[in-house]
Amino acid sequence: MGDLISGADPLDPARIAEVKAWLASQFDAAGKDVPEFEYTPRSIAHLHGLATASQAKTQAAGIVASDFRQKAAEYRSQAARIREILESTGLGQESLPANVVTSAQVLASVANLLNIRDTELSRFLYGYGISFLVAMGDISLRKTGVEEKRAKVQKESKILLDYTRKAIARLTYLKRTLAQLEDDVAPCEAQMENWNTNLAIMVSKERQYLQQYSNYKAMLNRVGYTPEISHGVLVEMAEHRKDLEKKTKPILDTLRSYQDLPPDKALAALAIEDKKRQYAAAEKHLEDVLQSALATSE
Repeated sequence: MGDLISGADPLDPARIAEVKAWLASQFDAAGKDVPEFEYTPRSIAHLHGLATASQAKTQAAGIVASDFRQKAAEYRSQAARIREILESTGLGQESLPANVVTSAQVLASVANLLNIRDTELSRFLYGYGISFLVAMGDISLRKTGVEEKRAKVQKESKILLDYTRKAIARLTYLKRTLAQLEDDVAPCEAQMENWNTNLAIMVSKERQYLQQYSNYKAMLNRVGYTPEISHGVLVEMAEHRKDLEKKTKPILDTLRSYQDLPPDKALAALAIEDKKRQYAAAEKHLEDVLQSALATSE
């Protein structure tokens, strides 16, 4: 596809030859024949790209393999030199105690685990120790980082767990509230129906009262009612009437006492004299009664 975009001719005989050679090498390595297919510009472009990438990776793999072979040769040479030195000093593997051999094997395993590769004899002791310390320090730093991340994750997990518990409690409360509301639906519907009935009655009463108000208003208009004759005015007039009655009552009582007198002055004088005689006779009768009572008691 890149060849098509760049403008190179996909049907170039040289490119086709490269593709055929690459296909033949790949299928020969697998022990199979190259299948027949049509060489189109698109297929040639794709196969040429695959061939180029495969050859580049094969070349890179060859370089890495050569480096590994060289390092392996160096390791073998270094091992032989160290073995000779150890055997010459009496520290060969056969002459060492079993625990020392085991410790050395453990140390080698740790070195492999820590990816320590010191191949020079001059650094066998000092360099290996430094590399070991550096590797252990790196592991310690990694461990510290992992512990910090773990503590952070645990803290976040605790927060999330707290939020989850609160959410569950809230959900439980909402479910309980929903169930309570569902239980209250039937009573509320009955109450709403009662309110609707009462509302209809109140609307009917409102119409009735409005009609009565209209009738009373028409009646007041017929009898000549004016806004000046209001309840407040009538109350004030009633209170004023009570005040007048209270003021005129003594005068009326005095006038009623004069109603027994004759209208003529002479007759009035005779009536007064008659009343005086009656009063004197009453006093005389009272004195006689008192004297008689005193005499009887003696």
